[in-house]
Amino acid sequence: MKLLQILGRKTLDFFQECGQISRLLWEIIKHAPSLIKNRRNFVYQMEHIGVNSVPLVFIIAIFTGAVAAWQAAYQLKGIAPLSFLGTSTSRAIITELGPVLTAIVIAGRVGASIAAELGSMKVTEQIDALDTMGISPSRFLATPRFFAAIIMMPILVVLANSIAVMGAFFISNLFLGVSFNVFFESVRRYFEFNDLIFGLIKGMMFGGITALLGCHIGFKTEGGAEGVGLSTIRSFVLSSAMILIIDYLMWTLIF
Repeated sequence: MKLLQILGRKTLDFFQECGQISRLLWEIIKHAPSLIKNRRNFVYQMEHIGVNSVPLVFIIAIFTGAVAAWQAAYQLKGIAPLSFLGTSTSRAIITELGPVLTAIVIAGRVGASIAAELGSMKVTEQIDALDTMGISPSRFLATPRFFAAIIMMPILVVLANSIAVMGAFFISNLFLGVSFNVFFESVRRYFEFNDLIFGLIKGMMFGGITALLGCHIGFKTEGGAEGVGLSTIRSFVLSSAMILIIDYLMWTLIF
């Protein structure tokens, strides 16, 4: 009986939190026109989420491409010539590795940062002060972060894809003897624009869910410094899990 009570309580808490997240999303969408007035904060969030993430994305992407090249060469051994290395690595990077790994990195750097920043404001009653002054926290704090993440994530995905493909080429050329012409002719021949669009849509959704969960968890933070730490961890864990779940669901819808 006690187990059923715990299960029921957890289920109710889950649906209640889903409702709170949905309500926050609606408030963010409702306040979208305020970005024009609050454009300075919006641009700052774009810089924080996008520009400041470039060095980390660069490092992750170049090694992602290198590993993809070695893995593809191993898979093609005895099955197909290495002339297919370009298409096998580029399609995997553009549709899957680039968007997903970039999103997970952003979830760790940006999602956790949002939760920590808003959580600190919550426990120090700064968010309550905004409410008292008649300023909507969702409009002033959540809306710029959400839309900045949606805009900057596809840009970061394009950057990560380009760097990862170049990393795959360097490994293919230096260690596997695949020339520039052979590698990129394979990429060009089998490249599909829909693959790129699919990856960008995934990046946009991943960025949105990361910022949304970071804001929601930050607004619900309690318990002082310890609570802020727990919110930071929870934001990264939930964002990473949702990224993988949404990634699976999108593949399921396509196929």
